[in-house]
Amino acid sequence: MLHTNTETIIAQTKKWVTDVVVGCNFCPFAAREVKRESIFYEVLENASLETAMESIAKAFEKLNMEPGIETSLLILPNSFHSFNEFLQLIELAEVLVEEENYEGIYQVASFHPQYLFAGTTENDASNYTNRSPYPMLHFLREESVSMAVDSHPDIDSVPEINIAFTKEKGLLYMQQLLAACMKEPLNN
Repeated sequence: MLHTNTETIIAQTKKWVTDVVVGCNFCPFAAREVKRESIFYEVLENASLETAMESIAKAFEKLNMEPGIETSLLILPNSFHSFNEFLQLIELAEVLVEEENYEGIYQVASFHPQYLFAGTTENDASNYTNRSPYPMLHFLREESVSMAVDSHPDIDSVPEINIAFTKEKGLLYMQQLLAACMKEPLNN
């Protein structure tokens, strides 16, 4: 299904961030940025590998120029549907971080509708900690990540807590939670 309404895509992504990432406490630091409205959302329609890489480079430039943006999401609604293809994009994004001397400045995280952790099956509820409405790359400021990690009482337990949460809630609950984010927003 081709997704073309940028406003709807951003609204669905924001709902996912609020209801899933923050609501399930998958990232204990996300709520602050949602409240501060310091997350930048960009939609790249029909991306090729080349246009995606150009947009990644521009995302880093935007973070360089706008310190009020804490974190940025590049949403790829009509591209990189194959998780393996998406993994190649992530690898190239990591190479770009290194080539542009952004190591220690920015880091790349990733989310995908078919996200699959190594050693899990497709129907393992734990994959929903990284499953999103659309393929997307998440760009974070390394300094902020370090400060947040240092202030957390037990950062190493977060992945285990997230996995336990998804397994307790179950696959159906996690599927329904993600599906609810995809409903068309009501026009006010």
